Amino acid sequence: MNRDEIYDHLAKVYLGKRENIEPKKPEPRVGAWLVINVVITAFILTSVVYGLTAFLTQRKDAFKSRVIYALNNSPIRLTYSVGGNYPQVKNLTIAVPEMDVSKYRRLNLSLRSVKGNPGMLKVVLKNVREEQASYFLQGLENRWQDYSISFDEMNLTDWKSLKDISFVVEAWNTKELTGSVLIDNISFSN
Repeated sequence: MNRDEIYDHLAKVYLGKRENIEPKKPEPRVGAWLVINVVITAFILTSVVYGLTAFLTQRKDAFKSRVIYALNNSPIRLTYSVGGNYPQVKNLTIAVPEMDVSKYRRLNLSLRSVKGNPGMLKVVLKNVREEQASYFLQGLENRWQDYSISFDEMNLTDWKSLKDISFVVEAWNTKELTGSVLIDNISFSN
């Protein structure tokens, strides 16, 4: 035996030295818990994203059908005297604020005859390009009536630059030549 072997043998006997064998370190376990946690996290994340998109998509349609932009807050009176020595046409014009109304689909309003009854009222929309579209509202009565006019029934090419709305009583289209009409709830909606 050589000297190193003798020292190793004595160290084993008297000091309890072991041979240079490194103990095995336990390998990190990719256990079942990690896999289960990854699956649960993926499921929760998928559920949240799906639920949120379904909720927002559904809410978008509900909001879209109820969008309204009102032009007035109280009734407006159109008093008219047409025919004979008076002008043949009486109109009331309301300016539309600078806005894009192309995102809406309908013009809504409420009418009521107060004194006299024109029987028919002409609604005229004008844009910045001086294009005009008109629509006749018939059957006016002495009680409030709601009207909703689809933009498809009016021939304007540019709804993004609507300038004003006019309400017109014409002598040749009225039942009575003098009277008053109340106009309320003028709004754009979908």
